[in-house]
Amino acid sequence: MRLTRYSDYSFRVLIYLALEPERLFSISEIAGAYGISQNHLVKVVHALSLNGLVKTVRGRSGGIKLARPAHEISVGEVFRCTEETMALADCATCMLTPACGLTGVLAQGMAAMMKVFDSRTIADLVQQGPALRRQIARKAPQPRKTRAK
Repeated sequence: MRLTRYSDYSFRVLIYLALEPERLFSISEIAGAYGISQNHLVKVVHALSLNGLVKTVRGRSGGIKLARPAHEISVGEVFRCTEETMALADCATCMLTPACGLTGVLAQGMAAMMKVFDSRTIADLVQQGPALRRQIARKAPQPRKTRAK
């Protein structure tokens, strides 16, 4: 299994929000902090909202925040919301499937992996909050300096 960009961005948003769970953040702030497309994040946040992972507040003072405490959002739940398929291989169309032992091995491997993902939460991912904040600040694009006339 490979983490798609969509899942990667979803985790980045959730991690960012979990660092200050009571604060509302703008999508542009998060996109700027990570140096990623704001348009792509709009789609990601919309899906996270539909799945009950983030809460959106409209209006001038609006923004986004976690819909539930970080310790209630499992990594496995995020994967299930963001990945179209969790299959490691397309066994359904393979002629070997009826007699192949790989199908069962892959299923066991996926079950073990999801057990680990389900046992970890977004709160676990942000345990090193100060270090994460420093890393995000280090990677953030610097504002342009303007010359005084």
